[in-house]
Amino acid sequence: MNVASIDIGSNTVLLLIAEINQLNKTFVPLLNVHKMPRVSKGLIPGNPINHEKITLLKSVLSEYKKIIDEYRVEKVIATATNAFRIASNSSEIIQEIKKEFNIEVQVITGEVEAYYSFLGATSSVENYKEFLVIDIGGGSTEIITGSKENLNFRKSFQIGAVSATEQFFKNDPPEPEQITLLNEYLSKTFSELEGVEVKNRFPIAIAGTPTTLSCIKHSLSDFDEKIIELSELTLNDLNEISYKLSLITSEQIKVKWEKIMRGREDIILAGSLILLNIIKILNLDKVHTSTKGIRYGAIVKYLIES
Repeated sequence: MNVASIDIGSNTVLLLIAEINQLNKTFVPLLNVHKMPRVSKGLIPGNPINHEKITLLKSVLSEYKKIIDEYRVEKVIATATNAFRIASNSSEIIQEIKKEFNIEVQVITGEVEAYYSFLGATSSVENYKEFLVIDIGGGSTEIITGSKENLNFRKSFQIGAVSATEQFFKNDPPEPEQITLLNEYLSKTFSELEGVEVKNRFPIAIAGTPTTLSCIKHSLSDFDEKIIELSELTLNDLNEISYKLSLITSEQIKVKWEKIMRGREDIILAGSLILLNIIKILNLDKVHTSTKGIRYGAIVKYLIES
């Protein structure tokens, strides 16, 4: 049986199609598709997602619906996260998506998002019992610790790569003062993580920011999941890459790392600073990067309940 999982994020819309085995609760990924409509661009909490972004989102979903039909998918799981949590017109958009594509979108809370991120990130990691998962999205960042049987800590912080960029970076490249202000804000925002126990937990950072930074570290001209999946990003790596990114414009970043950026060139610096501040506060020397996030976790959750 084939299942499709769609993750409608603030920056990206991701599609995973997998073949599941309900007897042994396993699945095999068949296809991953990645689009970046950035539905949260300019979005202020309590205001609507603008019409242009809705149209772009529907264009992505139209393409995904064709792929889903081609793969003869029997179950579609669609989740929406921070942008839909804070937008005033989320219900209307969801109704339109249901009518036009027969896809039911569930807007999940920050805590549920954290849980799905954890399930996805740990789904293919063996030989470890305790984990730390960091999920840097466009509009929010989730931190989760625990085992596959029991979560000890999970929290969604209202800051992500897109929102941080829009809030703090007024120049391109940003002025040093703007970077300082963002770092001060991030240090304060994530200060409650100081009491979170991470010793002997396998640290995983998921989503586009850490995987793109890993591509930069490995000097990749194109994304290669075999190299990126569970590769290491050290504190030193993040310091060096963040500094290099801070010196050049988003257009220069795009030209230098065109294929691996895929529309992330203007937000990658803010994303890297978010990750850097988190691992400093947690006193980590490295994290492992993973491509497996909410869309994987949603399928794991479906298998648990089926």
